[in-house]
Amino acid sequence: MPRFRIQDVHTLENSPTSPGSLKTKVGEMIFSSTTCRAKVDAINPDTGEYRIVLQGTLDKEETKFESP
Repeated sequence: MPRFRIQDVHTLENSPTSPGSLKTKVGEMIFSSTTCRAKVDAINPDTGEYRIVLQGTLDKEETKFESP
């Protein structure tokens, strides 16, 4: 899976986007994170509308190649 970089965050807000494309982008971001969590911020059972907040820390590529 491609590495998601901090510079890629703005691509999450590109619209219109298909659910499949957004799933791929968010999945790449989660898999490239050292920590992550999700919070359901709002849900409307009448309309099906929802808002989810993702919070995490992206793994920095540079740290993987540093010498001890």
